[in-house]
Amino acid sequence: MKEKHAILIRPILTEKMLMLQEDGNKYGFQVDRSANKIEIKRAVEAKFDVIVQAVRTINVQGKSKRMNTRGGMTHGKRADWKKAIVTLAEGYSIELFGEQQN
Repeated sequence: MKEKHAILIRPILTEKMLMLQEDGNKYGFQVDRSANKIEIKRAVEAKFDVIVQAVRTINVQGKSKRMNTRGGMTHGKRADWKKAIVTLAEGYSIELFGEQQN
């Protein structure tokens, strides 16, 4: 079993994910590519002290890139990564930005 802190890499903070947070109590994370749904659920519950209702995972293919250089055309590829969308139970939430103080 992997370390819990190594499974969750970073939260995904895009407009689409922020809309899912408001409407469906769903949060997105970039996770380790070899992690399964059960490990992701346990890691989120342990780190944020919440109850996870469901986990959906997506394997995202890295984009291929081309760049013109002096030596000619260079081809490359961004790394593949895995995304997890976690649905929390009713009444739970994750504070990703921290408390604002006035």
